[in-house]
Amino acid sequence: MKTEETFVPGLKGVVACETGISLLDTEREKINIRGHDLIDLSQGKTYADMVYLLLEGSLPDDREREKLEKKLKAHYDIPENVMEVLEMLPENMHAMDGQRTAISVLAGYDDKIDDRSISVNKERAYELLGQLPAITVNSYRILNGKAPVKPDPELSYSANFLYMITGKEPTDFQSKIFDSSLLLYSEHEMPNSTFTSRVIASTNSDMYGALSGAVASLKGNLHGGANEAVMRMLKETDSVSGFEQLMKTKLEKKEKIMGFGHRVYMNRMDPRALVMKESLKQLCDMKGDTTLLEMCEAGEHIMKEEKGLYPNLDYYAAPVYWMLGVPIPLYTPIFFSSRAAGLCAHIIEQHDNNRLFRPRVKYTGKELE
Repeated sequence: MKTEETFVPGLKGVVACETGISLLDTEREKINIRGHDLIDLSQGKTYADMVYLLLEGSLPDDREREKLEKKLKAHYDIPENVMEVLEMLPENMHAMDGQRTAISVLAGYDDKIDDRSISVNKERAYELLGQLPAITVNSYRILNGKAPVKPDPELSYSANFLYMITGKEPTDFQSKIFDSSLLLYSEHEMPNSTFTSRVIASTNSDMYGALSGAVASLKGNLHGGANEAVMRMLKETDSVSGFEQLMKTKLEKKEKIMGFGHRVYMNRMDPRALVMKESLKQLCDMKGDTTLLEMCEAGEHIMKEEKGLYPNLDYYAAPVYWMLGVPIPLYTPIFFSSRAAGLCAHIIEQHDNNRLFRPRVKYTGKELE
């Protein structure tokens, strides 16, 4: 007798695993990160706090935060051979391909590569998080014919990251906004990249392999690549009226407009986008030119009226990165670098209580004769 299996395209709403890391609480309209609301955390905590919360399960006190910062700084540098591999890659490669390659190479330097224990996995995660700014920035620089830049251990994690990107030591205000973006991108329950990392980890593959798969997932413009697409769209014009016309033309041509809609936030703006929108306002006010903010607000209004869609995090993170001097091809690599904290937490959790993912299919081919 043939058994009918439930088929849900894209696995929308299907519960794939149990986790103590995060939940998109749609009833309370909260993003629960180990019992803390992500938006509340973004108002007073740092990305380093979020790293500790994700990997250790609680927010750090001052001593624990200081110890964590030192641990991350101790791993800022990456092996010279990784740089040499990046220099061998074709110049037309995307920075995310360089990022993915570098993470794979790092696996060869792990003398405990087959150890999946929580303690070793945590240390592995801290080391990778410390290395990711140098990997992320130098993948982009080397692939664009620029000399690699060394991290500055005197700066905080986020300040150093931004410094490596722009070549200039950021102000406290700039560092705070960039740090906030990293925190907001750090964890978001079970999007495609997180699911990918857990599926790979479920085979008992190592953290490097699981993260490499997550990079590939995030590269797609339906997931992480959306922020780059948003900024390229904004750059097609330089006025509010011009952007309004651009948006209307795209809608008339039935073109997909990136930065709007979310598989979970169906009837409201992504709460993370609201935080980035306020950051954009502050940056525009400081510059004395609110054109970019007004363009974004005009696009937001059009999409709500015409399509019933609301901005997601990428829509407002993109212009914030632009105002901070971040090159567009680095937007998605930065997204991955920040999300790596949550990904590592999920990989550790998967390794600690593993069940191999093995779904079935709805067969639509020919029947056996």
